Amino acid sequence: MGQSPLDHTIWIWLALGAYALFILYFAIRGGMNTKSMQDYASGTFQFSPLAVGLSLAAGMTSAATFIINPGFVAYYGISGFLSMGVFLPIGAMVSLVIFSKKFKKIGAGLQARTISQWMSTRYQHKNLGLYFAFLSLLLITFIVLICVGLTQIISKAVQVEPTYVLIGIIVFTFGYMMFGGANSMVYTNMIQAILMLIVAIFLLTSGYEHFANGVFGFIEQLKNIDPQLVKPINISSPLFRDWFEVMFCQLIVGVAIVCQPHIITRVLLLRKDSDVNRYLTIGVIVQTLFFLVVFAGLYARILFPDLTQNTKSIALDAVMSSYVIEHFPVYVSILLVLGMISAGISTLEGLIQALSTTFTLDITPRLLPKFNINGKTGLILNRSIIFVLAIISFVLSYQQIIAPDLSVGIFAQNGVYAYFSAAFVPVLFGIYFKNAHGNTVFYASVIAVIVHFSIYYGRISDYMESGTRNPGIAAASAILISLFAGLTIHYLSTQYKTKLSSKLANES
Repeated sequence: MGQSPLDHTIWIWLALGAYALFILYFAIRGGMNTKSMQDYASGTFQFSPLAVGLSLAAGMTSAATFIINPGFVAYYGISGFLSMGVFLPIGAMVSLVIFSKKFKKIGAGLQARTISQWMSTRYQHKNLGLYFAFLSLLLITFIVLICVGLTQIISKAVQVEPTYVLIGIIVFTFGYMMFGGANSMVYTNMIQAILMLIVAIFLLTSGYEHFANGVFGFIEQLKNIDPQLVKPINISSPLFRDWFEVMFCQLIVGVAIVCQPHIITRVLLLRKDSDVNRYLTIGVIVQTLFFLVVFAGLYARILFPDLTQNTKSIALDAVMSSYVIEHFPVYVSILLVLGMISAGISTLEGLIQALSTTFTLDITPRLLPKFNINGKTGLILNRSIIFVLAIISFVLSYQQIIAPDLSVGIFAQNGVYAYFSAAFVPVLFGIYFKNAHGNTVFYASVIAVIVHFSIYYGRISDYMESGTRNPGIAAASAILISLFAGLTIHYLSTQYKTKLSSKLANES
């Protein structure tokens, strides 16, 4: 059933070339309508809720979901699927629905284009906005994950040294994102999401033969490989050792995960409030299907029971690329490779757009107040920032390819989880607490960052004592402690203001 990777090479090169030309078409088309940084950040077109909903699903799903996370499921079994394919999505989808409408309503009134602007204007606290602009540097770790995931799948498919593939990915993606911005991103994301839908269906149905004897027959196959694979918790894994890791931490992380700028701000691309429900319906349905793709990691484990291919061990980050090349006929594998590439590039576009926009619109005016970011000068600065991001991303991605800590996913989670742990309280209070003060959420956010990195690097708690550390534990702890601190500070400051007002009233 499988084909030799060499049989795929020519066809995949041709497919990659066609895909690149397709993306460039939209980038050039979008660039022609991008005359200022406002155009780059929010676009000049009126996007339909279908287009933005599919764009959300594509942008929220990444190389992690289609390429990296199935490797965790292949290595550690049902526990990994429950954690990454069930509990985290539940938290994320519920949070997305709850936050989006009010974030859109407030964001439209504030004329915010980035989450940093949203924070700064919502709380009338410029330093809070600048703090989040710099904090967004942590999202470079997510860019690294995507670059590594794309490198793994493409280098495996075309049999080229990973370093050269990495250079090509960064030059191509960062290059065209210098021009199109939101105008091209929404439409490329929409097409990528459709392709990803096809791939998700292929991957989820690719192991149908393993269910010939029903669900219990499928479970028995996994059990024969390793009894730990069929247990809801896997005590031999570094990430899924009990229900606290598998369920509790992932629900908390899922709730906060939507606070990333390339996710929560996507709703601001809609011009009308009436479009939000359709946008959310499309985004949630498609995104749920995408999250379920990690289940294919179990099919990969059955195909590679000892996690080796041609007598060589399969790295966790390379499991899905090995599975696709080995399991599917050449023409199907080409489609799947393109879909998995789309899963990475769609999120990569959103991250590049969000980070470069944040640095251009939010940091530059504060550090260089006399610099004119309007018109072409702003676009030139934005492109320069994207160039620097490309260099940083290459250096960090190369390091993760040659020497990862189990998986690049751990590296990325550490940075990304720290960011949205810090963003959760400010976003939550900004939406639901009308009289929340900027200093309150600033202190809560700083506490989240300190707690997250202290637990992770200080190896605090029995979970973190040795071996690979689980960033989800650090993030869940940071979110809860930050929330408690924020509520406490808010309550005490409100009580103080009430008493002070009462005292002044009595004196007058």
